[in-house]
Amino acid sequence: MQLIRNLFPKLRIAARGTLIKVLGDDNETAEFEAKINELVDYCVKYNKLTEETIIDVIKGRPPKELKMDDVIIFGVNGKPIQGRSANQQRLVKAFNESDLTFALGPAGTGKTYVAIALAVKALKNREVRRIILSRPAVEAGEKLGFLPGDMKDKIDPYLQPLYDALEDMIPQNKLKEYMETNVIQIAPLAFMRGRTLSDAVIILDEAQNTTTHQIKMFLTRLGMNAKMIITGDITQIDLPHSTQSGLVHALRVLKDVKGISCVQFDKTDIVRHHLVQRIVDAYEKYDNAKKESDSTTIDKKTI
Repeated sequence: MQLIRNLFPKLRIAARGTLIKVLGDDNETAEFEAKINELVDYCVKYNKLTEETIIDVIKGRPPKELKMDDVIIFGVNGKPIQGRSANQQRLVKAFNESDLTFALGPAGTGKTYVAIALAVKALKNREVRRIILSRPAVEAGEKLGFLPGDMKDKIDPYLQPLYDALEDMIPQNKLKEYMETNVIQIAPLAFMRGRTLSDAVIILDEAQNTTTHQIKMFLTRLGMNAKMIITGDITQIDLPHSTQSGLVHALRVLKDVKGISCVQFDKTDIVRHHLVQRIVDAYEKYDNAKKESDSTTIDKKTI
């Protein structure tokens, strides 16, 4: 703020929180307001504001434009978030072309992260009024009832990956405001029943752990001016063996429906630690060998 005061020496400027009070000549105050609005627009676009940019804007010079090639949005501190692999870029393209997109593949391929970045971009560009993120609360070995706290405390651990992604993309104070005003809503799948979701980007994560009834219920929440992204990994189903995965069923039922895109990620898209790709590869080889072994055993019994 001291830098801005120095650049407008004829004005008396006082700032408290997000409120700025200015006293001075009408023309000077009008120019000050216009320059502050330019700085706000730049900050919203890039999530970053340097002294150099402030000086350029107030002096009437065009601020330095950050490189936008393949960038979806600029995250916290100006970090560029972009499609880093060919399939991540296909997801960006599919989102732009379709109202319903399936993104399938193993953990660490960036499916959910890119999906949330696309939702944040649509919100920033005022293409939608809200973002709705959901996950089925299905345990991988631990029961909800054994977790401490009330229902929110029990559910929050399942939703934490969604919070983590949002914290990378939206400054903390703004994210808190969005959450408090329901501009961004994060809720378990059960909370979606009976709603019509319009003017929104809706993301269902870990969809392989939905039942056939749950995913049908979720898909039919799609309202006007809304886009939906369904992410999942059909090799990591945590449902009881007797329960069919809703994601697997939906892919079979909807395969010929127009207006739906499907992007298949694979282990080459993994952007976590290099060991993650090797771990996925090792498990894939093990599963294939086990299938072959089981098949051979069945053939011998038949003989």
